[in-house]
Amino acid sequence: MNWDDTRIFLAVARSGQILAAARRLGLNHATVARRITALETALETRLFDRSTNGCFLTDAGSRFLESAERMEAEMLAVRADLGSNSMEVSGTVRIGAPDGFGVAYLAPRLAELTRQQPGLTVQLVPVPRSFSLSRREADIAITIERPEHGRLIAAKLVDYSLGLYASQAYAERRELPASINDLADHDLIGYVEDLIYSPALNYAAEITKDWPSRFEVASALGQTEAVRAGAGIGILHSFIARSDKSFVPVLPDIRVTRAYWTVQHESTKPLRHVAVALDFLRKTVAADRAIFT
Repeated sequence: MNWDDTRIFLAVARSGQILAAARRLGLNHATVARRITALETALETRLFDRSTNGCFLTDAGSRFLESAERMEAEMLAVRADLGSNSMEVSGTVRIGAPDGFGVAYLAPRLAELTRQQPGLTVQLVPVPRSFSLSRREADIAITIERPEHGRLIAAKLVDYSLGLYASQAYAERRELPASINDLADHDLIGYVEDLIYSPALNYAAEITKDWPSRFEVASALGQTEAVRAGAGIGILHSFIARSDKSFVPVLPDIRVTRAYWTVQHESTKPLRHVAVALDFLRKTVAADRAIFT
């Protein structure tokens, strides 16, 4: 058994397909299939059940995955240690974040990281409902809940608040509510309930038992734009709404508090370019902490 075969095994396990793994590794499809067969022969066990729908880990494959990831972590640590004398940071770091935080906050600020580290390529991607750090779909993820399972390293990044907002145009057209009970007489903007992937996103439940929204949008930025257009009152991230004078606070004493967490797979901890990006995120958010709360 050699490391290259193990590296190929990891790519197939994470992608769930030989073809996808081959593309990621820059290898021929047949080569990847042959190397997996060679690894199974060396281990004298079947690691994958192969079908037209993809490759699925067997029980033996799942057990070997844990060992393979430990091997990978050791290899990464050695490479990081041997390269520690170089001051230059290079490589690609992928950061996954919710759309509100990622687009409205991170996107304008990550350019500074690329200016500080010319050899670093930064990728910012949305965090979907189903997201896997173990499959390296991102090096760093920003989440709204601390993960409880997996070989993950999590740390609180910042607390943030949400509140009720309307547009200036809506406020001029309609008298704003003076109490929670008055919300029932207004046009409300909400989320698509069956697409909420975390209980933490159920903001309205903390404000009122009933939120009869007439316009539902499945993304935080979509809700922000709907409120901006005068469609009604919505629950918006305060760090977005407060920066735009076109938004008017509604019942400002009512706030919902959540937190952002940074999460990484433990095997990426030795990687210098990931550590540099994570340090940049933490320092940038710490400097801006006042806008979140």
